[in-house]
Amino acid sequence: ARADNASQEYYTALINVTVQEPGRGAPLTFRIDRGRYGLDSPKAEVRGQVLAPLPLHGVADHLGCDPQTRFFVPPNIKQWIALLQRGNCTFKEKISRAAFHNAVAVVIYNNKSKEEPVTMTHPGTGDIIAVMITELRGKDILSYLEKNISVQMTIAVGTRMPPKNFSRGSLVFVSISFIVLMIISSAWLIFYFIQKIRYTNARDRNQRRLGDAAKKAISKLTTRTVKKGDKETDPDFDHCAVCIESYKQNDVVRILPCKHVFHKSCVDPWLSEHCTCPMCKLNILKALGIVPNLPCTDNVAFDMERLTRTQAVNRRSALGDLAGDNSLGLEPLRTSGISPLPQDGELTPRTGEINIAVTR
Repeated sequence: ARADNASQEYYTALINVTVQEPGRGAPLTFRIDRGRYGLDSPKAEVRGQVLAPLPLHGVADHLGCDPQTRFFVPPNIKQWIALLQRGNCTFKEKISRAAFHNAVAVVIYNNKSKEEPVTMTHPGTGDIIAVMITELRGKDILSYLEKNISVQMTIAVGTRMPPKNFSRGSLVFVSISFIVLMIISSAWLIFYFIQKIRYTNARDRNQRRLGDAAKKAISKLTTRTVKKGDKETDPDFDHCAVCIESYKQNDVVRILPCKHVFHKSCVDPWLSEHCTCPMCKLNILKALGIVPNLPCTDNVAFDMERLTRTQAVNRRSALGDLAGDNSLGLEPLRTSGISPLPQDGELTPRTGEINIAVTR
């Protein structure tokens, strides 16, 4: 017999069984919910008395596969239902033999106790209704028939069950696809992390080279101590763009190749990290001829917090002095031009510089 296909839809059968035992007043009834209509069976309701095949040559015939299979149908019975066991021949042969003896339906019970009913295939059997039930329920009914107890059965259409969207083949395909995807993903991740490690190592090497080059460049830059009467002490002279403070006597200043002046303690941390002028972005490595082919680190926005953390105490003190002196005033902002560079093409053009002068 051919088993059902998991991709096919099927209909469940609701079966009510009524057993009328002699000498017992009320009939015994029970319900079978796990029946299943055959694929080629009409999906309709039917009612009739249940009959099993007659013995053949003195041996009980439960299969209905023998061409000599017969059923004893009492004259007063108009509709009857054949009860057969699965096995030994096709579902079509069993159903056709029952239909030949004018059964209105065939109930086939399974031959394995742990197996659920299947969707039987029986093309060409006509309008006879075919239903499969479990082995346990089938043998329960057969036990009453063997005792010559009348059994009535009503079969009704249950629920339409949609086809399952996967089979064993599709499950294997999905599993293989998942494994292949995992292999590809793992290979990509390994490649990604290798590239990331290589990039990180290369970046660290470049940063170390830049740091060494920046230290070498800083050591070559001009420094001097501001003295009384120097132009840096003039109130109109540009203030240090890092700490926004004026230059005082004995301050040590750093003069960059672009002629911009800063406090040494302010500009050195910037140059160590960025190797460019904070104002005009001049590359001091190129200006001094140190590692001309090695680019500076990102020309990021001026990081005031990082550059001035060493001057935080001085700034707070200066702001406190400003707040305590009502005679102080802020001059309007002014822009001053950029001093020419000693080498052409080494200065990024800029529109001007913003300076704040504090006067008393």
